[in-house]
Amino acid sequence: MYKLTDSVPYLLNRAGVRIAEVFSQRIAEDDLSVAMYRVLAMLKERRESTLGDLADVVSVEISTLSRLVGTLAKRKLVSRTRPEDNGRIVIVRLTSQGEALTERLMPLAVELERTAVQGMSAEEVAALKNALRRMHSNLPAISAKGKAAG
Repeated sequence: MYKLTDSVPYLLNRAGVRIAEVFSQRIAEDDLSVAMYRVLAMLKERRESTLGDLADVVSVEISTLSRLVGTLAKRKLVSRTRPEDNGRIVIVRLTSQGEALTERLMPLAVELERTAVQGMSAEEVAALKNALRRMHSNLPAISAKGKAAG
C-alpha cells in the first residue's frame, strides 16, 4: 500500500526543504537566497555561463533567474555581457567581489552537507548522489509522456 511518508518524492522534499531552511538562515546575513548562492557557486565552478545554462543547473525559471542575476549584478557580485556575435544571449561571470563572497560561504555549504550525511559511509554518500542524478535524468521522460497524452 502506498504511504506518503515513505515515498521517495516526500522524503527527498522533506530533506531538501530542511537543508534549504538551515542554509537560508546561515546566508541571510549576506542578504542572499539559496538560489542566489547556487548561481554564485555554479559560476565559481564554471567561471561563466549563459542565463539558459544557469537556469537549468540552478533549477530556477529563466525569468526568475534573470531577476536574481540582475540583483547580483547591482550588488557587483556578477557581471553580465552580451557577445558581439550573438546579442540574444547573456554571459554571466563572477566578479572578484562575488568570488570572495562565494569562497567565504562555501565552507558553510560543505559543513551542512557533512551534517546531512553524518553516519553514512563514503560509499553510501556516493551511491546517494548517483541515485539522485539518475532520478533527475529519468524525470524528463515523465513530462514528455504527460505532454504527449495531454
